[in-house]
Amino acid sequence: MPAAHPPSPADSPLDAERAHLASSRAALRAMRAEAEALDISDVTANWVNAEVLRSEIELRVKALADLAGTPLFFGRLDLEAPEDGKAEDGEREDDGRRFYIGRRHVHDAAGDPMVIDWRAPVSQPFYRASRQDPQGVELRRRFGYEGGELTAYEDERLSGPGSEEDGEGTGEAAGALLRREIERPRVGPMRDIVATIQPEQDEIVRAALGGTVCVQGAPGTGKTAVGLHRVAYLLYAHRERLARGGTLVIGPNRSFLRYIEQVLPALGELAVRQTTVDELVAEGLEIRGEDSPAAALVKGDARMAEVLRRAVRAGVRVPGEDPGAAAEGVTVVRGSRRWRVPVHELGEIVRELLGRGLRYGSAREALPQRIAHAVLVRMEAAGEAPDDRTQNAVARTPAVKAAVKEIWPPVDPARLVLRLLSDAEFLAACAEGVLTPQEQAAILLERPPRGVKAARWSPADAVLIDEARDLVERTGSLGHVVLDEAQDLSPMQYRAVGRRCSTGSATVLGDIAQGTTPWATADWATALGHLGKPEAEVAELTRGFRVPGEVIAYASRLLPAIAPGLAPATSVRASAGALRVRAVEPEEREAAVVAACREALAGEGSVGLIAAGDRVPALAAALDAAGLGHLSPGEETSGAARLTLVPAALAKGLEYDHVILDEPTAVVAAEPDERTGLRRLYVTLTRAVSGLTVVHAERLPLALTGR
Repeated sequence: MPAAHPPSPADSPLDAERAHLASSRAALRAMRAEAEALDISDVTANWVNAEVLRSEIELRVKALADLAGTPLFFGRLDLEAPEDGKAEDGEREDDGRRFYIGRRHVHDAAGDPMVIDWRAPVSQPFYRASRQDPQGVELRRRFGYEGGELTAYEDERLSGPGSEEDGEGTGEAAGALLRREIERPRVGPMRDIVATIQPEQDEIVRAALGGTVCVQGAPGTGKTAVGLHRVAYLLYAHRERLARGGTLVIGPNRSFLRYIEQVLPALGELAVRQTTVDELVAEGLEIRGEDSPAAALVKGDARMAEVLRRAVRAGVRVPGEDPGAAAEGVTVVRGSRRWRVPVHELGEIVRELLGRGLRYGSAREALPQRIAHAVLVRMEAAGEAPDDRTQNAVARTPAVKAAVKEIWPPVDPARLVLRLLSDAEFLAACAEGVLTPQEQAAILLERPPRGVKAARWSPADAVLIDEARDLVERTGSLGHVVLDEAQDLSPMQYRAVGRRCSTGSATVLGDIAQGTTPWATADWATALGHLGKPEAEVAELTRGFRVPGEVIAYASRLLPAIAPGLAPATSVRASAGALRVRAVEPEEREAAVVAACREALAGEGSVGLIAAGDRVPALAAALDAAGLGHLSPGEETSGAARLTLVPAALAKGLEYDHVILDEPTAVVAAEPDERTGLRRLYVTLTRAVSGLTVVHAERLPLALTGR
């Protein structure tokens, strides 16, 4: 085991490290002051450029903040000495061989680095070096902090004399400081794991920007943190490219986003947008409706993409095939001459545009130019010499505009979807051979609203409108998208996200075993196909750091019933007494839950009371009666209380030091089917970092007890 050095007044190495910390903080303050003092009054050509530059400087100043309680550096690398073992004249023996690793780069007045950004290439061995593969590292030092003050350090000698006796590297056995950092009580929002990233996590974090990575991560393996640190790394390595394309983090709900919102700012990244799928697609819509499970299942099915494609194109009338579609052709008057494009030629133009697979709007914009080009061909044959200006003028003539409106009418995506869901004949025509009559009936509105503004759109409707909008006009693509809790997305939601990174890449995070929607992902290959990234690499994280071994083993009893193809997760942390299962009488249940909360609050860290939704009001009343203040999910950042009352449906992605789980059978029963219920139970059982107490009056689910 690496040797830990506790604080001591006589410990001169610790004093030296504290001195370097103080110097580094002073240098960071100087860097911030220099940024604040920049004069840009005469360096830009216009006020627009000045505003852009001013905004960039403001972000730079914020990124250089010395955050209270956040260690400026957390590690040190001493590289192997030169082969001759001698320093050049005027150099210390450690010059160029010692690097302090931290959350951001800090340099002194001369520009020499005092702290190296954890994302820099030279920092990579801090996470990956081991005795078996030292990667040029002689010594790795980790630092311990209390309230921002450096209090201890711990060394691992990876090469050179003594390396065989100094214990294993952190890739095999975590040292005392590493374990302490992982197990540090959690109060408030999620924090970064930059000091504790493990080799298998670092490989994902530093994967190339050009490829999409899918992370199948068991509970406690840090997949969310890995995804967020990957964003920070990519912004460091490809800042200009991602600044042009943009970066987006998508989470399952607002509570989850509030929980993770401080991770990227703590790493110096302030300009990353965070949203949910529902918010992403609900542009200009008010979501007020809710679908039945049967309707939501059909609307989320990938086959709806074909139904919408047909619906969008249903309005196109091919001359010569559809009565009234420019039946007389198009006649353009130019001066004293009349130029006629006959019906059969118009039909050929329209069929050719339909066959090219262009988006509806692009083809509609091309149609008047194609008709105008046909007129110009006739002009040239008659001896005239028209140019591009003539073609544009012809395309704008009333006759051509009228023909385009008749042949290729404009499409409003929301109106189109409303018609599809309201008009049984139109739906049947568009869904023929795609949806069964029963599926069509499931999504038809019983009482169609009077217009788009009166519609009570559901989240699934918004996704359909987004698909229709993309069929009309291409959705803009971002440089990189992080999609968390991806196992719960429908195929149509995957398509909506995929459109946002069609020319970029993605990091997909999820766990098949935690899928709790009717359309939950059965396998990643299918999901990645819907996303438009079938070539994505799938990486599996099974080594847990957050959930104690006793707890994850208990929860893993459910895996044969909910995800038989997944390997059970393991944990690097053994914690005796981390799991307590208490059977009580029904009339004692609320009192037992309150007692368990009091017991957990007597220790350190955050406490989460998780229960089925219909049990939350009774438990809230019991907590209030007992004088135990509590929060709702997403309010943890307020610091008003350490106890959060969490409906089971919102527990996914959250974590608490101590979890009290109320009535597992009620959690299962609240879902539409047993398998989904057991998956929800698996989620709730794996939210604990230090301890889990299960309180139940009803018989536990058979899949959990085995009897």
